[in-house]
Amino acid sequence: MPDTAALRLRTRELLEAHPPAATDRAGFLRARFDAGLAWVHYPEGLGGLGVPRSLQTAVDAELESAGAPDNDPRRIGIGLGMAAPTILRYGTDEQKRRFLRPLWVGDEVWCQLFSEPGAGSDLAALATRAVRDGDDWIVNGQKVWTSSAHLARWAILIARTDPDVPKHRGITYFVCDMTDPGVEVRPLRQITGEAEFNEVFLTDVRIPDAHRLGPVGDGWKVAQTTLMNERVSIGGSRLPREGGMIGPVTKAWRERPELRTHDLHQRLLALWVEAEVARLTGERLRQQLVAGQPGPEGSGMKLSFARLNQEISGLEVELLGEEGLLYGDWTMRRPELVDFTGRDAGYRYLRSKGNSIEGGTSEVLLNIVAERVLGLPSEPRNDKDAAWKDLAR
Repeated sequence: MPDTAALRLRTRELLEAHPPAATDRAGFLRARFDAGLAWVHYPEGLGGLGVPRSLQTAVDAELESAGAPDNDPRRIGIGLGMAAPTILRYGTDEQKRRFLRPLWVGDEVWCQLFSEPGAGSDLAALATRAVRDGDDWIVNGQKVWTSSAHLARWAILIARTDPDVPKHRGITYFVCDMTDPGVEVRPLRQITGEAEFNEVFLTDVRIPDAHRLGPVGDGWKVAQTTLMNERVSIGGSRLPREGGMIGPVTKAWRERPELRTHDLHQRLLALWVEAEVARLTGERLRQQLVAGQPGPEGSGMKLSFARLNQEISGLEVELLGEEGLLYGDWTMRRPELVDFTGRDAGYRYLRSKGNSIEGGTSEVLLNIVAERVLGLPSEPRNDKDAAWKDLAR
């Protein structure tokens, strides 16, 4: 098994064979994937070498010092953070070979077709139907809050394949081609003015059974892998000290002494400490991931991320006074990536309102932490054993 020194040597060999200054970006990224240096903990032939995840830092450091391009992870975050680990765990060998390389390189953008107008917090109540037709499934339904759907080639999709069993058991997980006939993407303009999200209508969309992940009817189990990784990717991203939302407000505090008050100082100190604790907790969580799959701790990190972003952005607007009420640009646009901290204070304040909804609402995550982390009794549920078709909607 390669050690750190061997990985550094392998990385230098990649750089010698494909000098970043003389190799086009996509070509370099493909060569990196084929060398097993994309995500070293993945199996050989799938962008990795089957070594511990912790060794990735040595590879990344060598590539960064050489000025090598990255794969723009913010643009393809759904593919990297949600689709890839699910495909790795549940996909067939053919599916892994087909999807993982263009996903990591960024040739193909992914989106997530999970939430529905009537199945957001209660995702298992979803009503999108998939009916078997020979070697295909015919899918009809509506999905909502779909980031990057306007850019995506592929989507991870869950649909109901058996309405006669309880809601968690009649769901199947698919990979959907967003360019297929019957897939319609419509923008959803947000409070920020952007249409970062979309709603997606599926009308007689044919999905081959070869694009199913996991057994028929076992899609809820497969989806749990996606959801756990989603919460880790949102709440546990790597940040430097004063990275994220706390950065702009501390910068304003240092540069604008005329805005300071004793009360704002006390609140900023408390939030700075909480942000640093959350950052270090995220580092600990990433170290735990080296040993296996993410657990429910990701839900706690996502909860903290949402609350802190909203409180910090609110403090920043208050610190800036009248200036904080200004909003630079309300232009309707469909951005290529999610930007939690960009633009001005007004944008950060408005955009943070979505943090407690996306990736699992804070209320749902509180239940998950209570039941799965703290071991508290589950909430009473009278629909657990009822067939989905008999539920009130």
